Amino acid sequence: MKYRVVVTGMGVVSPLGNSIAEFSRGLFAGKSGVARISLFDPAELPVQIAAEVKTPVTGGHRDRKIGFAREAARQAVGQSGITELHAGSDANRSGVSLGIGLEVFDMSDLVSMRSGVVAPDSLDFADRLCFLQTPSDLCVHVLAKEFNFSAVPSALVSACAAGTDAIGTAFRMVRSGRRKRMLCGGTDSMINPLGVGGFCKLRALSTRNDAPEAASRPFDVDRDGFVLGEGAGVLVLERLEDALARDATIHAEIVGYGSSLDAHGISEPHPAGRGAVDAMRGAIEDAGATPESIDCINAHGSSTPKNDVMETLAIRTLFKDHAERIAVVSTKSMIGHLIAASGAVEVIAGIICLQHQTVHPTINLDSPDPQCDLDYVADGPREFRHDTVLCNSFGFGGQNASLLLRRWES
Repeated sequence: MKYRVVVTGMGVVSPLGNSIAEFSRGLFAGKSGVARISLFDPAELPVQIAAEVKTPVTGGHRDRKIGFAREAARQAVGQSGITELHAGSDANRSGVSLGIGLEVFDMSDLVSMRSGVVAPDSLDFADRLCFLQTPSDLCVHVLAKEFNFSAVPSALVSACAAGTDAIGTAFRMVRSGRRKRMLCGGTDSMINPLGVGGFCKLRALSTRNDAPEAASRPFDVDRDGFVLGEGAGVLVLERLEDALARDATIHAEIVGYGSSLDAHGISEPHPAGRGAVDAMRGAIEDAGATPESIDCINAHGSSTPKNDVMETLAIRTLFKDHAERIAVVSTKSMIGHLIAASGAVEVIAGIICLQHQTVHPTINLDSPDPQCDLDYVADGPREFRHDTVLCNSFGFGGQNASLLLRRWES
């Protein structure tokens, strides 16, 4: 038996704000969250801009992504209306599925050890080195324990597709009946010297340091790379019958999930969009839908020269003539690329658009690339009837994921 799966809670920490209300206002206002880096001095780097979370919500964690995830999960569980009794009684029928990124550390720790400031046989030395022994799934266990979603801890590390893969994994768990509810999403923060420096070495980032708010410009002919962001998005998924039984507010229904692997290159997508087409087709077929039923696509839209052309080609390949009638938007134009968290935050953006029956704009699209010739909603938010949103996440290493959302009508 397959159960219908609905979203009953959402929480977000983002460069546009740390609540669903604030995030929504920023999206529809076409606000940019990009500015000069303040978390460290970027003067020695060729890229000095990023989309930072402006208000600290780290809860004392040295690893920002754990604090982000806890805050987003707190919002999602609170919005879902799941009481401690509900969660406790179903603890063995629930779980956490989270997309996560690389572990981070303070560069000053390494500098102090190299310079001999910290003795290698001291407790302080061990404390500063503990990041090397921190399991990458620590954040999953923190959420499972704190919110009593304890049966199935799952950490996904599929790069830029991780958040979408985590939601897709949770969706399948609930739809199959293996779990009654799941806490899922993604969290990441790579705005540190190593994270920014690494992407600089890949030449993946925009160097528009003199105009941060205009740096993320998906599908524009003058785009020169993505802008690194940070944040978290967390959702509560439940079986429809359980949500109805407790009279929960339902925000949207998840109806399909597809994933694929390009097997082409580490830092560039398959030029024909082979994996992207497979992921989108997989999500649509998983839902028992057709390409013609898709009204809107929340694109991966990363603002890199190759990805935006590839994604446009993939959409045209799969949707053929119907591609002309789809509103294609990029949330990254405002919040940058949140890496492992990007897919989850963009799924939340898609749900917000469904709820308001208005799609947010793709900002900074001043001169469309001739090879990017779809409707990217560049002229401001657009109110129109749409029942479906297909959310795309296409990551480094060729890891692709698509999730199909449907508007909920009670």
